[in-house]
Amino acid sequence: MTRNTIYREALEKVITEIAIRDGSILVTGASGLIGSCIVDLLMLANNFGRCFEVYALGRNKEKMKNRFSAFDDSDLLHFVEQDIQMPIDRRVHYDYIIHGASNADPRNYALYPAETILINLLGAKNVLEYCKFHSSTRVVMLSTFEVYGDAGKEVYLESDAGIIDQNKIRSCYPESKRCVELLTRCYVEEYGVDAVIGRLCSIYGPTMVKDDSKAHAQFLKNALHGEEIVLKSKGDQRRTYCYVIDAVTGLLCVLGKGLTGEVYNISNEESVVTIAEVAETVAMIAGTRVVYDVPDDIEKKGFSKPQNCVLDNKRLKLLNWKGKYGIYKGLKECLEILDGIKFVER
Repeated sequence: MTRNTIYREALEKVITEIAIRDGSILVTGASGLIGSCIVDLLMLANNFGRCFEVYALGRNKEKMKNRFSAFDDSDLLHFVEQDIQMPIDRRVHYDYIIHGASNADPRNYALYPAETILINLLGAKNVLEYCKFHSSTRVVMLSTFEVYGDAGKEVYLESDAGIIDQNKIRSCYPESKRCVELLTRCYVEEYGVDAVIGRLCSIYGPTMVKDDSKAHAQFLKNALHGEEIVLKSKGDQRRTYCYVIDAVTGLLCVLGKGLTGEVYNISNEESVVTIAEVAETVAMIAGTRVVYDVPDDIEKKGFSKPQNCVLDNKRLKLLNWKGKYGIYKGLKECLEILDGIKFVER
């Protein structure tokens, strides 16, 4: 398919868990980590009795055509080349929208903080305005665990809120996502838009983009090149991680079954580990080792404030969702897909 047999087989195993009806679906940010996996899953499901007409939105049509070349012969995949900061064409009706277009890379937070805010706010406005016009369209807005800020807690419920320092440039991402969530709730309350919000934990997977600067993405890239895993902090913060396939089934579950206006943590309770443990696990699977290094100035600017952040997922599990990937299984499969080989079980 798009990557290899391992990836295809992994997607085939979760087709029965797609919790939305057949129909037309707009996926914004379609060439990103999560968006591309969603497109792959929905298009593959069309070979197994489902009927999804998928519209992949991104700024570069050629990039999308190359990424989804496995579906060249399908008339159910369409490419929408546009910047999400521009209004969405209302002449096309979508049953669902999965809004994932965002600047979600820490290095870019430091280099392009203004653009990070504007992409998130204007993109959300355009999606919500479309849903205001097409009242039958249902949308899931992708958010982030970073909206919780620092509340001095370890486990976060959807009702929790902490402090985000608006004086720091790094806050461009979580502050704009907070505003996106509030804007979504306003459109639900004021205009009757049918929207739900999925708050994502730290997501990883074989669909990550080449320039992803997140720590776990760098670990995986180093491992694939046979290099040492470089950790640029103590890495003792405990976080919830989620393999991209689990994240995608969770988002589709919320889109299909979630209550309008509600927020759902998208996380897996079987993947709560420290950043250092992620590094050590990747190193163990790939047969390399972890070393410590000093981050450069740009990397420091992109770092989030160190803190524990475990996302409670009871609300998601009440929708009958269950994750399939613990941290070892997810990282192992990710490396196998990217490397094209099977690693030996521990």
